[in-house]
Amino acid sequence: MTYSEYVDQYLDSLHEAARKLDREAFGRAIEALRDAYAKDRQIFIIGNGGSAATANHFVCDFGKNAAPLEGARRFRIISLSDNVEKITAFGNDISFDEIFRQQLINLMNDGDVLITVSASGNSPDIVKACEYAKERRGTLIAITGMGGGKSRAMADISLHVPVENYEQAEDAHLIILHMFVDYIKKNRGYVLGLSQAKMSA
Repeated sequence: MTYSEYVDQYLDSLHEAARKLDREAFGRAIEALRDAYAKDRQIFIIGNGGSAATANHFVCDFGKNAAPLEGARRFRIISLSDNVEKITAFGNDISFDEIFRQQLINLMNDGDVLITVSASGNSPDIVKACEYAKERRGTLIAITGMGGGKSRAMADISLHVPVENYEQAEDAHLIILHMFVDYIKKNRGYVLGLSQAKMSA
């Protein structure tokens, strides 16, 4: 296979998988974020490895850019993957399966939103966080690849990319999260409750 053929194959496969994204589920995710903003709820996001970087990237973009209107408050969003000291303390002293759940116990209130980013959807620390979010009657948005795993099965809203390649799954997950940011930037009036109309820029 030539370099050119490889590039074409990779991008074609990624495009094919991304095109299968559930549009209705995407809309429900936007509405869940809109509802969280209206009710001043906290949004949490978690991931491991490359998905941790994706989660942290999203917090930067979404927290800063989604609602920068003059005088408007921004979304309340936190990545539980960004504090190495806290993660390793919980992992060392309790269990690495508990690194996200233990943080949620301290921070999550009923009705808050948890977004999980996981290629397999089966990482034990992700699954335990999902279970706790359900206990707190939170809204669970699972972004997955492969078969979707346990987190997809537990989710209130599933954004699943049916691809077996980890790199492509992570590519698609960042695209989905960038779409959250871009949609809200283009529909700020509606999402922030300043207008009843959805209008793309």
